[in-house]
Amino acid sequence: MAYNVLMVADPGIDDSFAIMYALLNPKINLVGIVSGYGNTPKEKSIKNTAYLLNLGGRVDIPIIAGTAGPLSGELVQYYPEIHGKEGLGPIRPPDTIKDAKVYDINKILEIVSQYKNNIVIVSVGRLTELALMFILYGNNALKDVSAFYIMGGAFLVPGNISAEAEANFYVDPIAANMVMEKAHNIYLHPLNITNNALITPDVIRFLGENSPTPFKPLLVPAFDYYFKAYQKNVPGIKGAPLHDVVPLMALSEPDLVKYIPRRVRVEEFGEAKGKSIADFRPKPDKEPPESLDYIGVEADYQKFTVNFMEIFMRGKGS
Repeated sequence: MAYNVLMVADPGIDDSFAIMYALLNPKINLVGIVSGYGNTPKEKSIKNTAYLLNLGGRVDIPIIAGTAGPLSGELVQYYPEIHGKEGLGPIRPPDTIKDAKVYDINKILEIVSQYKNNIVIVSVGRLTELALMFILYGNNALKDVSAFYIMGGAFLVPGNISAEAEANFYVDPIAANMVMEKAHNIYLHPLNITNNALITPDVIRFLGENSPTPFKPLLVPAFDYYFKAYQKNVPGIKGAPLHDVVPLMALSEPDLVKYIPRRVRVEEFGEAKGKSIADFRPKPDKEPPESLDYIGVEADYQKFTVNFMEIFMRGKGS
């Protein structure tokens, strides 16, 4: 059985690997991609999504325009040294992509209604778009979503954009806190597990030579750009963490990640802006059951590498 998945992404290199992974995985039926600001401005993010869908021969999948910035209205800082100016490292999508059909944000409700109680939202970007659904349509806006698989947060480990915070939560902490409080059945994949979801240059070289997929030409140049940025930031690192592939793989391979139930809140302002908070004491304070989220605390990294290779080695129809 394939899971119907609506992705929220901001491609970005690891988002792009996540989109490719979703398109190639037979256990995932991608029913739409919400593409907004994040690793790149919104326009480039939409262009990159269109490019990947075009390459994959899936222009039937709706692209939904996300937001241009966070709920706070603050200016967004982009990170071309990690993702490149266009968001795909050295790769520049062709200009022909600009003709792709793009839907407005209401399309999210239409898709959720179409796959009522049989749809998973996988969010690997900022959480502004999902928060906006609750602001525009009320607390029950996404009640028909089966589960939310989110990449975000950092518990008991340093952040990657500030000392305390992970990027998706830091850039729009108001949205992140709202989604953690208002969405239901959340499976959260924070830095404490995604930091170690490393893919090594050897694996990418092998796939760059042998992958039968249409994405083959992108793999090595995009990965190398991303890996070089990580080598500067984390001296001695042996590979690059593909954070955004983790929630998708956790959905399709349920034994990949172990979770514990805790209520997650996000610090909205001040020095610790974007910090994710949960009670990890042996006897945490009691919280209402409906407020509990599932925090990923352990992952099988060998399985991560093997499954990643298997999916990118799939031929058409296999």
